[in-house]
Amino acid sequence: MFRSIINAYKTSFSGLSKETWLLSSVILLNRCGYMAVPFMGLYVTQALHRPASDAGIIISLFGIGSILGATAGGKLTDMFGFRPVQIFSSLIGGALFLVFSQVSHFNTLCVLAVLISFFYDAFRPANFTAIAAYAAEGKETRSYSLNRLATNIGWAVGVSMGGIIASFNYKLLFIVDGTVSILVAVAIFMFLPTVKGFRKATIEKMKGIVVRKPWQDALFVKFILLTTVFATCFFLMFRVVPVFFKEVWHLDEALIGLILGVNGVLIALFEMIMISKIENKRPAVFYIVIGVLIVGLSFAVLMLPKFLPVVVALLSVICFTFGEMFAIPFINTFVIKRSNEFNRGQYAAGYTVGWSIAQVIGPTGGFYLAEKLGYNALWIGITILLLVCAYGYSALNYKEELKN
Repeated sequence: MFRSIINAYKTSFSGLSKETWLLSSVILLNRCGYMAVPFMGLYVTQALHRPASDAGIIISLFGIGSILGATAGGKLTDMFGFRPVQIFSSLIGGALFLVFSQVSHFNTLCVLAVLISFFYDAFRPANFTAIAAYAAEGKETRSYSLNRLATNIGWAVGVSMGGIIASFNYKLLFIVDGTVSILVAVAIFMFLPTVKGFRKATIEKMKGIVVRKPWQDALFVKFILLTTVFATCFFLMFRVVPVFFKEVWHLDEALIGLILGVNGVLIALFEMIMISKIENKRPAVFYIVIGVLIVGLSFAVLMLPKFLPVVVALLSVICFTFGEMFAIPFINTFVIKRSNEFNRGQYAAGYTVGWSIAQVIGPTGGFYLAEKLGYNALWIGITILLLVCAYGYSALNYKEELKN
């Protein structure tokens, strides 16, 4: 039995390029330091003693900066390559987070929130493009799953440590996050191979070629609109739900961090094996729809009686995690297959912008509805929205999926 489990892991990880492994190692380091943002709502409400609506403002400003950064990052990636964009965005974003740790003036924090998220999210289209560039032929989904594996191991470590750090000193979260981001820039500079002559080669290849823009691709636009709806709901688990756990169920920060960390642990243990078993067995939309429905169930679980809040919280996070494992790897694969080497950065930016818009809408809308109507009304609304989103994914015409 144990031998078969070990063989399943070996099969899942075989055939991936050296560069894919290097990139995933860098992402592991990056995500280990990603501990500040999930606790941003708690930092504003508990450490700065401001209302939840102000927490929504700060988090939403992170989303606005994210939209601007993703758009700029995609264009810069297509122009200069994914390596320099990742290096400079990590370096500057990390430095700004160190500044954030020393500021308590609310308006200044708002400005810093936009700037930090601009540089942090300029990193994402470049990183997305790098995975595609390094992926071995036919192994794109597994390459993204390895990247997600690294992301979620880092997430599990980061958010668990973040909860412990927050219980002692919230400002230390931002110092650690900024320091790790600077180390990521150094790691990319030292270990990921340089792509020489990227800009010149791209200009030469594009001569006489009309490159389709993402907004000219009707199927992609519809897909991204649905993904934005999904992401809007998705972000609530890591932005609004922690505040719900604290204020309504009275769980402490360390316990909240451990519960959310289960998400990363489960993905680390099961996603690569799951993807290796189901990849290319059914159309991507099949798994996306299943994932969206399970994420909807995770929010419905929060309406269960709270006589055992830790158990209910764990059940919700577990359901959410399995939904995420079904949906997101195949959403990533769809985006890559719609793009090519000339427009991949812009397609990645379009995808990232959808998530960034969700980061603006989700926390602001979530906190507002929770304050006005109560958390149960919010969970009901999110569950219904995800049911509609799943239907929307299933109703798209995917016959043009592989045409560029």
